[in-house]
Amino acid sequence: MSEADYRELALRILPWICTRCAREFPGSRLRELTVHHKDGDHHRNPPDGSNWELLCIYCHENEHARFEDARSGGSRESQPASATHKPLAALGALLKHKSGKNGV
Repeated sequence: MSEADYRELALRILPWICTRCAREFPGSRLRELTVHHKDGDHHRNPPDGSNWELLCIYCHENEHARFEDARSGGSRESQPASATHKPLAALGALLKHKSGKNGV
C-alpha cells in the first residue's frame, strides 16, 4: 500500500485528532496531521489501522526526535544526575546571624 493510500484510509477511519496533544483538526487543516506507524514499520499497513495513529506535525517530529535520542543514548530516562551543590544552603544561618547583629 502506498503512502497516499494508507494516509487516505487512516483519515477515513481515525478521528481527526492528534493522539498526543489531543488537538482536533478541521478538514481545512488535515495537511497538519501525519500518519505515524506505531511500531515504526512503514511497510506494515493493516487495513484496520491498528499500526497507525494520527499525530500533528509537531508531535510527530517530537516522537521521531525522542526515538533518535533514545537510539543514541540521550533519552530523557538517561539524563545526568542532578547537581548536588546547594549554593543557598547556608542562607538561613547567614540571615539569622545578620538579624542578630541588628537587634531585630
